[in-house]
Amino acid sequence: MTDPSDRAAFEARLRRIGAERYHDRHPFHALLHSGGCSIDQVRAWVINRYYYQSRIPMKDAAFMSRVEDPALRRAWRSRIEDHDGTEDQPGGIWRWLRLAEGVGLDPDYVASARGVLPATRFAVDAYVRYVRDQPLLAAVASSLTELFAPAIHEQRIAGLLAHYDFANPQTISYFQHRLTEAPRDVAFGLGWVLDHARTAEQQDMAADALTFKTDVLWAQLDALHSAYVAPGRIPPGGWTPGEGLA
Repeated sequence: MTDPSDRAAFEARLRRIGAERYHDRHPFHALLHSGGCSIDQVRAWVINRYYYQSRIPMKDAAFMSRVEDPALRRAWRSRIEDHDGTEDQPGGIWRWLRLAEGVGLDPDYVASARGVLPATRFAVDAYVRYVRDQPLLAAVASSLTELFAPAIHEQRIAGLLAHYDFANPQTISYFQHRLTEAPRDVAFGLGWVLDHARTAEQQDMAADALTFKTDVLWAQLDALHSAYVAPGRIPPGGWTPGEGLA
């Protein structure tokens, strides 16, 4: 039987996965952050990314429905509020729809999920099912892509403000809020995974879960790039420029 890595080595292994596989390395993000996207390419990204954002609280609710530990449920609950909002504060989904308005889309069209690429839908739905069905350790570990999110949000904020007329504090408020929300969430999630992955097999499970999540994120951008950048082949059901405008 293989011995487990110590805590520091295991954390370093998880961080290496992000360094090698996180979607900040994808060519579409390089194009977006450098100002190289047309407004229609930005709109396509907003439409497809909304589908992912809208399913995150559903994923977290499915996870919480399986958790028997009240302390874990309490810690996880804020993730749903971050996206859905509360009676007093709007959440991330509302903020994303403000971005949609800013780029000239009808927010009701975006919220309807019409025009979402089939591959986006497939990848996101697979992630929701994964968190719903896999062991709790794998489900929590799959959220650890948030370790790497603050850097890409900072790049995105700077790039959008520098290169696109639609970018202002209101339209990019989603990313500003994630700069504080994501580190809080992942500090808990990382600690939980490090505490509960006690065997080599459990550490492998956690690493595989994080790898799976990076694949989910990368697959969405591959589909977006193929449909709207090169070769520019929009599949049946995908958003066509000119549709869903405000």
